[in-house]
Amino acid sequence: MSKLNIGIILGSTRQGRVSPQVGEWVKKIGDQRGDANYEIVDIADYKLPLLGEADATEQATAWNVKLASLDGFVFIVQEYNHSISASLKNALDYARDAWNNKAAGIVSYGSVGGARAAEHLRGILGELSVADVRVHPALSLFTDFENGSVFKPADLHLTNVNGMLDQVLSWSGALKTIR
Repeated sequence: MSKLNIGIILGSTRQGRVSPQVGEWVKKIGDQRGDANYEIVDIADYKLPLLGEADATEQATAWNVKLASLDGFVFIVQEYNHSISASLKNALDYARDAWNNKAAGIVSYGSVGGARAAEHLRGILGELSVADVRVHPALSLFTDFENGSVFKPADLHLTNVNGMLDQVLSWSGALKTIR
């Protein structure tokens, strides 16, 4: 059986974001495991305009093709005003079928570990027929980031990331059989 393809979705597009640091950390952990093909998927690269405001056929097609090539996801989610970023919500809305019957894990960060953003994302994923897994690494802006900008995760998060990846791979493999 070939390895599953897992996209690590960076959920922010703003200047100065730290999601690339967190995403690379998750990818490094995944790559060391060697049990799947892990890939960073940066929504900023797709230049999606606000849904319905412009003709985005080319961008939406590229976005949906990328999502369709993946078997599962890990969302890197930062908390903005107790929710997910507008750019992530917009990117979620640009696809429908490409999300269906796949699994996702969530790695969140914020002043309370990004927990409220993760909970909002779970509701959206349910509507898109994405099965989100239980294990949820939650990173604190106060203890896992130096000066709010340099990612320095506590060692204890390694256990949660591996547990989340175990679940994402298990569920992604099972859901692949019904796609």
